[in-house]
This record gives sequence, C-alpha cells and structure tokens, in this order.
Amino acid sequence: MAQEEQSIVGFIGLGIMGKGMIRNLLTKLDPSLSFVVWNRSSEPSEELVNQFPGRVRVGASPADVVRQSAVTYSMLSTEEASVEVFDAPETGAIAGVSAGKIVVDCATLSPERMIDLAGRVAARGGHFLEAPVSGSKVPAETGQLIFLCGGSAEIFERVSPALDVMGKAKFLFGPVGKGSQVKLVVNMIMGSMMAGFSEGLALGGALSLPLDSLLQVLDLGAMSNPMFRGKGPAMLQDKFPTNFPLKHQQKDMRLALELAGQHGVALPTAHAANDLYKKAMDEQHRGDDDFSAVLKAVAK
Repeated sequence: MAQEEQSIVGFIGLGIMGKGMIRNLLTKLDPSLSFVVWNRSSEPSEELVNQFPGRVRVGASPADVVRQSAVTYSMLSTEEASVEVFDAPETGAIAGVSAGKIVVDCATLSPERMIDLAGRVAARGGHFLEAPVSGSKVPAETGQLIFLCGGSAEIFERVSPALDVMGKAKFLFGPVGKGSQVKLVVNMIMGSMMAGFSEGLALGGALSLPLDSLLQVLDLGAMSNPMFRGKGPAMLQDKFPTNFPLKHQQKDMRLALELAGQHGVALPTAHAANDLYKKAMDEQHRGDDDFSAVLKAVAK
C-alpha cells in the first residue's frame, strides 16, 4: 500500500449516524489525515467538503473511496443499501478492495451478510471488521457509541484509535458474525422494552393517571434507564423526533427473530413487539418517525 494511502480515511454512508461519526473522526483524530467520502445523495458529502476544506473530498463511487483509502468505514441503513453500495461489479466497495485494504462495516446487517462481505474482502487480499454500534443519532454526534465487533484481533487493534473517538466502548466478540449477533440481541431487547413501555403509557392514559408522575416513579425505581428518561416526556406530548427510525427497529426485530428461528429459540415477547412495530408502520405510517412512535400502535 502506498505511503500516501496510509494518511487517507474513507467513509461511506453519511446519514443519521454516519454524519456524526465522521465529524468525530475529523475533529479528534490526527489533523493531518484526509478523508474521501461517498453518500447515495450528494448533499451530505458537499456539506462536509465545505465545512472541512482541504481535508475532505468526494469519491466518484464506493469503489473509488476504498481504492484511495487505507481504511474505509461504512454506515448504511439496511441490507438492501449494503447490496447496492458494496456489490455493484465495477463501482461497488468490494471492487475497490486490494491487498492490505481494511473495510470496517458499522451497519446492522444479518450475520450471514457480514460473513459474506468478509469472505469477499479477504478474497481480494483485504481485511474486514464488522463493527455494528449500539447507540443512535445523539451518541453518534457526541462520540458515545458502543462498538460490537467481530473479526481479527489485529485489525480490531489497528482501528481502535478511530473507534475510540467515535465511541465510549468497544468489544471484540470473536469472528465475523458474532458482533452482528450481539447487536441483534441488544436491539431485540430494546425494541421489546419500548413496546412494553408504550403499553404502560397507553394503559396509564386510559386510566387517567398523571403520566408525568408515572415517568418519575419509573425513573426512581429498578426500571430507571436512559431510554425511558430521554424519550418518555416527548412521547407524552405525542412527539417522536427521529433518532432511530421505527422502520429500522422493526428490521432489527425481524432479523433477531430470524436468528432465533435458526437456533430453535421461541421469543413470544419479541414476536408480539414486532407485530406492534409492523402495525405502527402499516396502519399508522410511522416508519420514518422515531421507534418510540410504536406508542401510536397501542394508544387509543
């Protein structure tokens, strides 16, 4: 790998999560590093070029980003987006991989998809680390994500300085696939919690209870947690500003349930919660709202 490439970082995907993550890289890593970025829509890339003149340039394609960079980070929203961005024969990210290149995929995908990507990167002489994150928009902006990684310990250590400025913690769970499994378990628990919380608020409302006081009671007891504390007040005002889209929460519930089915594990609570998210999407058209909008699927 050319010496110049060692000082270039690639980043693919500048949506809700990616735009916060790359700003932490730009402002907290060595200022001599330059960045090559690509996004499916051009506006986020152009914004970064204007905000960081001389340090950020736009790649012609995902393949071009990987070719120019020593390490490329990717944060895409869905498996469909991953296929579109990585798999195109000439312009996809895989086409840009050559000996020594490192690809770090921070998306939440199926373990099978991550394993497939790792194999194709390795076949071209590159290295692959899966690094899905626990955390949403604000943690991405403030560098408080939790990285749930799978891959080689050597590559994990090589990219640790970047993970450390984007997150507050990082874990290596074993080979590629294990990080995604952990992420799906975490998001399944989170989605089930939010569905139960929403049902509690709906029942409290039907009983004409003072819901602001109910939130205080929850926050003072064993169920106190940042999610209820942060989202509860807005939910009482029927407001659902998007930090983690409901459609993505439902996608993760679906993937977790598929994983459970493959391993013969019955998850009745998660199945019921998933049905509520699907109802919120299909009947309430809340897919682009925050996942706390699942409340609309249960409230009168």
